[in-house]
Order: sequence, then C-alpha cells, then structure tokens
Amino acid sequence: MNTRVSESELRALLDAQRMAWARNMPDYAQRMDDLARLRAAFQARFAQLAQAMSDDFGQRSRHESQLSDQMTVLHDIDHARRHLKRWMRPRRRWADAAFFPARIEIRARPLGVVGVIAPWNYPVSLALMPLVEALAAGNHVMLKPSELTPRTSAALAELIAAVFPRERVTVVQGDAAVGAAFAELPFDHLVFTGSTAVGRKVALAAAANLTPVTLELGGKSPAIIAPGYALDTAAARIAQGKLLNAGQTCVAPDYVLLPRGTRAAFVQASRDYVRRHYPSLRSTPDFSSIVSDRHYARLHALVDDAHAKGAEVITLPDANAHDAARRIFAPTLLLDASTDMRVLQEEIFGPILPLLEYDTLEEAIATVNRQPRPLALYVFDDDAHRAARVLEAVPAGGVGLNDTVVQFAQTRLPFGGIGASGMGHIHGHAGFLTFSKQLPLFRQSRWSGLALLRPPYGKLTERMLRWLAR
Repeated sequence: MNTRVSESELRALLDAQRMAWARNMPDYAQRMDDLARLRAAFQARFAQLAQAMSDDFGQRSRHESQLSDQMTVLHDIDHARRHLKRWMRPRRRWADAAFFPARIEIRARPLGVVGVIAPWNYPVSLALMPLVEALAAGNHVMLKPSELTPRTSAALAELIAAVFPRERVTVVQGDAAVGAAFAELPFDHLVFTGSTAVGRKVALAAAANLTPVTLELGGKSPAIIAPGYALDTAAARIAQGKLLNAGQTCVAPDYVLLPRGTRAAFVQASRDYVRRHYPSLRSTPDFSSIVSDRHYARLHALVDDAHAKGAEVITLPDANAHDAARRIFAPTLLLDASTDMRVLQEEIFGPILPLLEYDTLEEAIATVNRQPRPLALYVFDDDAHRAARVLEAVPAGGVGLNDTVVQFAQTRLPFGGIGASGMGHIHGHAGFLTFSKQLPLFRQSRWSGLALLRPPYGKLTERMLRWLAR
C-alpha cells in the first residue's frame, strides 16, 4: 500500500521510476495489460471511491460521481485500448522531392516519468484520466492528488498499489508543501489541473528544470444566448452544467450574456428547472456540498460583495435554501452585476451565476474578450452563420454549441485551455501525443542524390542548386 511520503523521499521515488523505465520500457503488450488491470480494479473499487468522495465533500451525488468520474475514466481506458495499436504505429510521410528516394516517418516514443498533480473537484477522474493516457504512451507515473480530499487520495493510493509496482506508478500524498516540492521535481512532463493562480506557481517551479508542462486551469467561461433562441432550453442546459457538482467544475458556465429584455424569462425558466430537478434542496442526495468551510464562506463573500455593490440576489428555489451545516449552497442568480464586483473578476467555482444583458451580439463578444481567454465558450444559437461569427471572434479553450460541459467528456476531442485558462491538451489521442515524443526519423536509401552535392563544387552542383531553388 502506498503511504504518505516526506519531501526528502520524492527524488528517490523519481529516480527509482526512471531507472525502472530505462530497464524495461513498456511495450504494446505491457501497456494493454496495465490498462486492462487498471480498469478491472477501478470497477471493483469504484463504490469505495464514490463513498470517499462523498465523505470528503460532506455530500456528493452518487449518480454525478458515476457520470463524471466513473464513466469518463472507463471510456478513456476503453478508447485507449481500442486505438493504441494504431496510435503506436509509425506514421510514414513522403520525404521532400529533393531527397528522393529517402524515406521519413514519425514514431511516438514515451517520454519517461510523468508527474500528475490532480485537483479536488473531480478527484478521481482528473487523476486517472491523465494516468491512463500517460500509461498508454508507455510512461511511468507519479501522481499527487489533492490534500483537500484526503479520503479519496487514500482510496486512490490503495487502488494504484493493488495494480502497479511502486516503480511504475505511485501515489504521493501530502499537504501543499509536498505538492510544491512535487512540482519542483525534474519530470519528463508535468500535468497540473487546478486554479490559474496555482498554475502559475507550478509553471514557475517546472521552468527551473525545463520540464514541459500541461496546465488545465479555469477562468471565466461565458454562455452567450443569441436572440431568438429558446430561453427555457438554454436555461435548462446552462443550469444542468452549472449545478453539476454544485458548480465546482472548471468548465462550468461562469456568467450568462442574454439579449436585453429576456432576463425575467430566463430567471423564471431557471427557477422552474431548480424546482423540478431539486424539489427539496436541503434534503436531496442529488445536490453536492461545497468541498470545505473556506470555499463555502468564499462563495457567500462573493454574493455579499455583489449585493453591496448593487446586484440583485435571487436564491433558488427560495431565500431559505442554503444549509451551512451541510455546506449546501443554493443556486444563486445575480442581476445587474458589474465589472467592479469580485464575482465578475474571479472564477466562481460554485452555483452562482451572474446574468448580463446586451443590446447587440458585437457588444456581447466585446464583453467576453475583455476578460482573459476562457477555458470554455458556450453559444446558444440556431443560426449557424451567426454562431460561427461568435466562434471566430472569441478565442477559447473549447466550445459547446447549444449545450454546456459535455464537450469535456468526448474522448475524441482534445481538452485544454488557451492563455490564462491553460496550455497543452489531454484526452484520448491528444493525451497520448502529449505524453509522447514525436520522434522524426530520416531513413537514407542505398543510393543518395546528396552524393552529387559534395565538394569540390562545380557546374553540376550549380545546375542542381538552381533547379532546387527554382
């Protein structure tokens, strides 16, 4: 069983993994076997993992854990095993005509030892999905789960220890100081999922070793509702994405831009959604708790700040729905929000949704582009040409058209941010490529035309160079 390690042991763990990888680099059979055994153990232990997550949060919907943590990991494993042989196959390319008859190809070669720093909000899927892709690419892995979900971290450590020897995959448990020391290790690649503020520190620590990083961060992900789009449909799909895991989702809609004059209808549609799907918010097992007292207090502080600066606060389904003892933060809409409010300056990471009205679509686009580039952009529009105009005008890590959040679960789509919302990609083949060196190979033939370009240079060389430079 993996136990908590001190900071002084981290380097020894990395060295052991690197030496083991060099002795026996995982081939196709080993990778397939690793993934199959991980899948079987994960399935057998998921009920324990789901309970650990619920205990860490105070309450976490079992069904949401199945949807967001179980199904995503299983689909990632199955997708990797289904396509791994093709991913590993050398990709042949035509050499430039001047070098005929030479041949070239690209081979996906494992990097070595990959470090994964996982967050607390989806502590199972966001730990195991990068692990799956790193293993598929033939790497060894050191995994640091979040200290905010200690029971889940311990359950993950038990799962990994039951499947892998420590020199192939190991779980490092510990507090923020251990996490900082982990980020300073000279990995062959480091993946961090979490806040932009911590992501900057991770990138700075990795830079000392020139460690390549993939940063999956967050930010202010907008939802733009175009004129004429059905408000009840938009409200339901935005609410479903926003209220998943009580809004503690990096790709959750962070604020909504809607045509002026439609706000009241959107509020009513949102109220109807909450009443229909969470008829008793204080007792339903389907709505998750906020992960800690500190985060619960932070959300109240965001609402208090907005209210003090003129925003109207609408708590759904009613003002008495909050439950501090269980850290149930009721869905909250903010009307008349302004940019001087913290709620429009910071990532919310909870079930609070500011509503902003616009007069023209260009105004909505300008509002979004004044913010740092978002991890996700959501556009609700039945007019394909108008929607395309928004997509072309707003840089974003990913896009959901007429829905929210579910783009993250697509194994055939790369997932990653842009600018302040992150760098690099994971998921499926994109993750396999991230954790592989794309090794270029030039294979010279028995006869080479380059032999005609050796000194002493003469008229033949000049004619050939003129032909090549024509």
